[in-house]
Amino acid sequence: MKIKREIKIAALFIVALVAFIWGFNYLKGTNILFKRTVLFAVYDKVDGLTSANPVYLHGLKVGQVNDVYFEGNGSTRIVTRIQINQDVPIPVNSVAQIVSSDLMGSKAVNLILGTSPILVQDGDTLVSDMQATLQEEVNRQVQPIKNKAEELLSSLDTLVVAIQAVFDEQARVNIAQSFESISSTIRSLEHTSYTIDSLIQTESRRMSVILENVEAISTNLRNSNREITASLQNISRITDSLAAANLTQTFNQLESTMTQVNQVLSRIEQGEGSLGMLINNRELYDELESASTELNQLIEDMKLNPGRYLHFSVFGNRAARMQYSPPDE
Repeated sequence: MKIKREIKIAALFIVALVAFIWGFNYLKGTNILFKRTVLFAVYDKVDGLTSANPVYLHGLKVGQVNDVYFEGNGSTRIVTRIQINQDVPIPVNSVAQIVSSDLMGSKAVNLILGTSPILVQDGDTLVSDMQATLQEEVNRQVQPIKNKAEELLSSLDTLVVAIQAVFDEQARVNIAQSFESISSTIRSLEHTSYTIDSLIQTESRRMSVILENVEAISTNLRNSNREITASLQNISRITDSLAAANLTQTFNQLESTMTQVNQVLSRIEQGEGSLGMLINNRELYDELESASTELNQLIEDMKLNPGRYLHFSVFGNRAARMQYSPPDE
């Protein structure tokens, strides 16, 4: 009887120990009653991945991380031990990607199945990958905005410097003078526009008459097109005739004649010939003038007193010779 009691106590202790071990592993996420596959993945960093973090496949938890430790032998790479608790076919080229499981940044391992027909065996190593964290993703999205903002701030600094340079005292005076000049120009333009409007209103009737005259001239030209064409043809024939004429010979003859005339004039100026002597010899000119005067007086006296020069008598008596007396002036 005593032996049976000890056996019972021992059996109860063994059952309790097994239950404790099973419960402890169950609380850790390990079910020792099912088939387990242990896989490994090596990372450069794990971003806070720890033991007991879940392992997901298509969003379903299929295992957990059992251990995380350095690879050893002076390497800083990190080995992750993954336990798959369900009988899941995993190709050898599958990827174990560390991801964020929630907004708080909790980590998990997501299995991305490969396409290889060969399945992993217990103890194989999967391809590792690291999903960008929320902070990294935000930084990646914000970085271009940050760069644009920095460029904008630089442009604003340049603009502020330019504005300060523009709005100093002298610049304000120059701007005021510029606006005053613009206002004066606008007033001048307004006055000019008013003057032009007045001129147009005043001269509108005259412009109408001018336009009517222009239209009439255009009509006459259009009606006289045949006569104008004939006149242009006549002019063309005349110019052709002139072009065909031997104008060169004519101009040469004219030039020769002018040369001879110049020679004659030169000889006259030098006193050669009768005409040259007459023009250049004052004494000869005076004598000719005196002879001309006396000849005129003689002719005048012959007109007044012809009896002095013609003597006619029936009886043959000669009249007494009469002396010449100059005519009265």
